Amino acid sequence: MSTTDATTQVTVKSPDRMQELGRRLAGLLRPGDLVLLSGELGAGKTTLTRGLGEGLGVRGAVTSPTFVIARVHPSLHEGPPLVHVDAYRLGGGLDEMEDLDLDVSLPESVVVVEWGEGKVEELSEDRLHVVIARAVGAEAPLADEDDVREVTVTGVGARWAGSDLSVLQEL
Repeated sequence: MSTTDATTQVTVKSPDRMQELGRRLAGLLRPGDLVLLSGELGAGKTTLTRGLGEGLGVRGAVTSPTFVIARVHPSLHEGPPLVHVDAYRLGGGLDEMEDLDLDVSLPESVVVVEWGEGKVEELSEDRLHVVIARAVGAEAPLADEDDVREVTVTGVGARWAGSDLSVLQEL
């Protein structure tokens, strides 16, 4: 990532807030955008994507596409469809994902790839990396404490250069 990348960090204290972050993020997206989501199992990647779907106004319940690999959610209005991909079970890089035709879908869609880091960056020089960190193991909070996530959003490439991602911090 270069020094011109736009970056912001957001503290998210509940699943509802993670979904709200997704809705806010949707307001920054347009057709052709690629979003890579990274984080431990249960970090909130699908919850964030559910909010993205709400913000984009797409049809269908946004659920984890783990077993079908990819789902397309058409827009309910004039907006772009949401292509939601889960690359967790895919071991290879872009070659293994060619059957999904993401390169064909990308120009008119918003493509969100969970577990996509190191696998789909070649699809676009311009992309948004969303890394969701949460405490695990001995560092995890007790049951009665908040399960806080630190979300880092980084825009890579000319599309995001100089972008003001601080609107995402207004949770």
